[in-house]
Amino acid sequence: MPRLPFPHTWRGRWLTLALVVVILAAAGVVWTRSGDKGPPVATKDAVLDVPAGPGAAGVVHLDTTLYFPQTSPAPAILLPHGFGGDKNSVATEAGELARRGFVVLAWSARGFGRSTGQIGLNDPGLEVADASHLIDYLATLPQVRRDGPNDPRVGVAGASYGGALALLLAGQDKRVDAISPEITYNDLAQGLIPNAASPAAPQPATPAVGAFAADGVFKRSWAGILFSAGAGAGARVNTEAPEPGQQTQDSGGTGQTGSGGGAAAASPVPQQLPATGSVCGRFTAEICQAYTELATTGRATQQTLDLLHRVSPASVTSKITVPTLLVQGENDTLFGLDQSDATARQITATGGKVQQLWYAGGHDGGMPGPQLRAKIGDWLWFQLTGEGADPVNGFSYDVQGSLRASGAPSVRTVTAPDYPGLARDATRRDAVALSGGQQTIVNPPGGVPAAVSGIPGLNGLAGSSRLSGLFGVDPPGQSARFTSAAVNAQLLVAGSSTVRLRVTGSTPDAVLFVKLYDVNPDGTKTLPANAVAPIRVSLPADVTVTLPGVVRPVESGHSLQLVVTTTDQSFATPVAPATYQVSLASDLSVPVIPGAATGPGWPLGNLLAIIGILVAALAVAIIAAVRRRRAHRVDPELAGVPLVIEGLTKSYPGGLTAVNELSFRVEPGQVLGLLGPNGAGKTTTLRMLMGLITPTKGEIRVSGHRVYAGAPVLSRIGSFVEGSGFLPHLSGEANLSLYWDATGRPRDKAHFTEALEIAGLGDAVRRKVRTYSQGMRQRLAIAQAMLGLPELLVLDEPTNGLDPPQIHQMREVLQRYAATGRTVVVSSHLLAEVEQTCSHVVVMHRGRLVASGEVADIAAAGGEATFRVDRPDTAADALRAIGGVSDVDTEGNLVHANLDGLPRGDAVAALVRAGVAVEQAGPRRRLEDAFLRLVGDGGGE
Repeated sequence: MPRLPFPHTWRGRWLTLALVVVILAAAGVVWTRSGDKGPPVATKDAVLDVPAGPGAAGVVHLDTTLYFPQTSPAPAILLPHGFGGDKNSVATEAGELARRGFVVLAWSARGFGRSTGQIGLNDPGLEVADASHLIDYLATLPQVRRDGPNDPRVGVAGASYGGALALLLAGQDKRVDAISPEITYNDLAQGLIPNAASPAAPQPATPAVGAFAADGVFKRSWAGILFSAGAGAGARVNTEAPEPGQQTQDSGGTGQTGSGGGAAAASPVPQQLPATGSVCGRFTAEICQAYTELATTGRATQQTLDLLHRVSPASVTSKITVPTLLVQGENDTLFGLDQSDATARQITATGGKVQQLWYAGGHDGGMPGPQLRAKIGDWLWFQLTGEGADPVNGFSYDVQGSLRASGAPSVRTVTAPDYPGLARDATRRDAVALSGGQQTIVNPPGGVPAAVSGIPGLNGLAGSSRLSGLFGVDPPGQSARFTSAAVNAQLLVAGSSTVRLRVTGSTPDAVLFVKLYDVNPDGTKTLPANAVAPIRVSLPADVTVTLPGVVRPVESGHSLQLVVTTTDQSFATPVAPATYQVSLASDLSVPVIPGAATGPGWPLGNLLAIIGILVAALAVAIIAAVRRRRAHRVDPELAGVPLVIEGLTKSYPGGLTAVNELSFRVEPGQVLGLLGPNGAGKTTTLRMLMGLITPTKGEIRVSGHRVYAGAPVLSRIGSFVEGSGFLPHLSGEANLSLYWDATGRPRDKAHFTEALEIAGLGDAVRRKVRTYSQGMRQRLAIAQAMLGLPELLVLDEPTNGLDPPQIHQMREVLQRYAATGRTVVVSSHLLAEVEQTCSHVVVMHRGRLVASGEVADIAAAGGEATFRVDRPDTAADALRAIGGVSDVDTEGNLVHANLDGLPRGDAVAALVRAGVAVEQAGPRRRLEDAFLRLVGDGGGE
């Protein structure tokens, strides 16, 4: 019989479901923020009445929630949601801001959630006017600090649709004191119809010269997804509309009742449905008409362009004078870096103060994470109170690396004194010569097959080994290619590159798609951020094309390739056949923004400083733990942290101490490797985490709840620690069912399908377990741990007995699970596997913590480099002949060396002179070396 585990073991299945949900949500592009909730805050729900609109009778009911800080009066934050969401979409951010000290007002915009009215796409007379009425409401609250009568101290933050509202409101209502828009647009016409003639078209870094046609190129796929999100909003029946003044409280509630202000509605939100047969849901008639025109013709009339401009921030940027922090994503095919660039230019031109951050996310790459959200909150606090120092110094952007052993990109931040885009001559540009001559390309009849540069909502998965083949498909005959020589040193592209094209053809105008690839020495290529510049030009033309802004480190030995295609599946393209001749009229101009880099790969001094800070923080945490060790209630400060271990010790009679004062914490979304030699105390730690043995002293908290034998929080952990114990005569599916039934929890909470989908067992789950290979048994055990999709998944040596392909599959399972925002803890003695699977690592030796942090930080070996070559022995001799180079050794076709400050480019040049072909060069990161430095050559006890 299998050992019947505690119910908490099965929460590992929740992780599986969460991954599936995240992928589907990305495909549906309904932008909500993810993250674990922190300590509860006092809230109050209310339904507020606002005017229906200019010239319209009646009112619109807005469903709102107020979040209160611990002390008041305090400055307020209006927090609008993204398109397709509602007030619940920003609950995590609202709670964080309230804990920071703000009064926060979140609401469902008209046409979304349980609010009534129609969607006007941030129409100044509708959604923007609604937000002004909400400021009126804030002015009536005693908890809100005021600057004067009917003038609360208020900032506005929001992402995408909500970010645009922040800008529009600041330009229309002078009571707004600071704004922080994220991943939003400047001109909706430019966002959805790039290069359309618009009064507020974003100005490229180099002015466009040439015959651009007036109506641009319609971004069909993104627009269709967004329209579907809005059209679907009207199909819901509001069966549980909140009552006016309805209040939601938790243990931190204020005990208030009633509406809290004179703007509260006097009746419940009525149920609304669109007219029978309506295809526009809750969109206003003019928005519906504009979309119908674009979707059916692929072109925009001037009336549509004027409408989109009127509901865009570009219409009011000349009136924005309050401090503005623009946060834009580097992976965003919907609203690219050009949109925030245009906003920054326009506000600055009229005397406004703008600060700007680029981060490694966006509509394709994810919302700002906890650290960036905390910085935004600190910035708003500084602007609205004047307390402390401005946390945003200069301009910063994230750089994703490409040489991590795990296959996941490392991210470092580069900080420059100022955003250079505000002055045209401030951005450094490097000229890159391209070759290719004049090339002929064709637009096929019907415009198919079309090139595939990206898939909206799935672009963030472009790095997946299973999905990478879907991207970067340029059909032959439809694509002109112009390629540079290999670069001899890393080229960090940061911003919008430009190039001048000469185009002739058989039609009066042409729709073309221009993109810039990073090509590896082996010929494989990557399209940074899936970014494409669509242009519609009148022929013949010499036209300067501004490519979408990206941040991409092009490594030494790589080359750049400019591709011009006639089709792209994400855009509306002509269906009539045509032929074009394309050639270059200039070199490629690449923007470079120098700055100081921080992040992974920091020198040892910085790492020691961080460890020192962590030790100090842990000392404070241990003192606090002593005071609450007998308390079984949740610690609100740790409610959002999946796992915290503080001062954990386990001693046995006879003087053996298996675990000694162990302290570390694990954050959401991490895959943490618990690493150490045999006897280091890894399994003992996991057994204490699962409540199987009792610590001698110290404590473990999961989501703020203390772990002890039989603790309810154990049901929130999924584990695979001491073998699965499957019954061989039953199928995998039956084993899982039996296991779940033994927990006593409802079957509808098991999420069998989702767990099995992530584990990737397919139809094999219906076979008897005795027919399984060892790898399949291990994956079934992981699926068993994922049942119920727990927030924390704990695995002890999950790759034992697996062959390399099975280990690779297991690695993908764990990384996909952590990608949902949940957390995985893996104990292992396989150094290479930890290095490739885990994002973070805790190293134990003789029961003690000897190191913790990101794998790349711990594994990085300063001054060492690795070269992949065709003649390793010759390469080793050539490197040894260079003065100062030491510790040269070979490993297959890899040559490792300590360059002692010599630039890798110089070393590559020396190898080439020696007749060696260099396929790859990069820093040497070996977890094995770091491990041996930390614990020595000896094994366990």
